[in-house]
Amino acid sequence: MFTKYSDEEYANWRKASIIAAKAREYGRLLIKPGAKLLDVSEAVEDKIRKLGALPAFPAQISLNNTAAHNCADPNDTTILEDQVIKLDCGAHIGGAVADNAVCVDLSGKWSDLIKASREACLTASKVAGPGVCVTDVGREIDRVIASYGFRAVRNLCGHGLAPFTVHTYPTIPNFDSGDDEILEEGMVIAIEPFATPGTGLVQEIDKANIFMFQKKKPVRSPYAREVLGEIELFQGLPFTTRWLSSKFSAAKLTLGLRELLAAGVIRQYPPLTEVSKNVVSQYENSWLITANGCELLTKGDE
Repeated sequence: MFTKYSDEEYANWRKASIIAAKAREYGRLLIKPGAKLLDVSEAVEDKIRKLGALPAFPAQISLNNTAAHNCADPNDTTILEDQVIKLDCGAHIGGAVADNAVCVDLSGKWSDLIKASREACLTASKVAGPGVCVTDVGREIDRVIASYGFRAVRNLCGHGLAPFTVHTYPTIPNFDSGDDEILEEGMVIAIEPFATPGTGLVQEIDKANIFMFQKKKPVRSPYAREVLGEIELFQGLPFTTRWLSSKFSAAKLTLGLRELLAAGVIRQYPPLTEVSKNVVSQYENSWLITANGCELLTKGDE
């Protein structure tokens, strides 16, 4: 049974959401040919801090057929040129997490694909409300994306947001999944459609540089213990190696993370790419389920 949060927590959610939306829009304007992926990522994270929140997770900028979890390394040299670019960023205040994303097409070839994910997000929100089954939201997302001639990515989804938790109950599918979970008043959720002309499935590739604390366990090496001490400062929220690179040498960080992964203390989130190598668009907002429907929290250009 879902239990509503406190008035203070909802107030923090609204503040964090405004900051997340401002950071998203700020980053969107920085995405242009010739910009460095690393520079945009750090500028978005710095913007969140300057506005009075903390990043809820590392800013992710995923290109073309990579749908999610592409995060800049400290030495990343990627230049933005003619790609389809997904910027996914979040902010938190006191653990109240706001999550949102926008897609920018620098190629000029995929305007309908961009519209499909954006319209699916906003249209699905009109279905969402207390007592509504999440599969009904997913069905609407799928319908809108299909009306543009594309497929919804079926193994990525929206999700609930909870204190110091980016992904929690309920799952918000991007198609009619048959899931019987029910939305309840007071829930904070992220609706997150992904659209593609491809198969509509993603898979993990490459090594990860996004991690999250999972469970406290004893570790043997001093390297692992030192790295874990820094990780615990993130209070269970996702982090990236770039955030730790100023604290540790590359060798110490690599060894420490490797041991923590092997021990099950942390888990990793590798980049996710479309199975058929087709381009993917994304759009995401955070919403509060109210007595009469749902309230847009990450208000930006809607």
